[in-house]
Amino acid sequence: MTSDTKPIFHTLANEGSAIDWNRLLTEILAAFDCSTGTIHTLEHDSQLLHLKAYQGIPEFLLPKMTVIPIGKGMAGVAAERKRPVQICNLQTDESGVARPSAKETKVEGSITVPLMLNGQLHGTLGIGKSVAYEFTLEEEEILMEIGEAISRKIVS
Repeated sequence: MTSDTKPIFHTLANEGSAIDWNRLLTEILAAFDCSTGTIHTLEHDSQLLHLKAYQGIPEFLLPKMTVIPIGKGMAGVAAERKRPVQICNLQTDESGVARPSAKETKVEGSITVPLMLNGQLHGTLGIGKSVAYEFTLEEEEILMEIGEAISRKIVS
């Protein structure tokens, strides 16, 4: 992390205001020194993840990322497991968690965390760096806290 996460929590604590998804994602990417990110929210009826904000994603990949089934790709797997999923280098990963088209983002170090509140899934947050990187346990915990704060805003 390169900067303070207080502005993120301040933005999310602002009572009565709607979420500015793009601004929120920009703040998160800046705090974790990342170039790419997505925020998906869960539509409970369909159990599909819907894209709310993105940054650094090539336009031609957007159709594949707009709606994601639980269990597919990093966002879908994080949602299914209800815990973070990370890949140190997406370009060389052979785990099968990331979709083959994910390599076209040119991202290497990436993590996706579920947006959880009281054991309920509300979506996912994914961020990535253009270099190989393993997110620390502390970074993972902070991202989960951000996910909980986002979930509080979604359900309020």
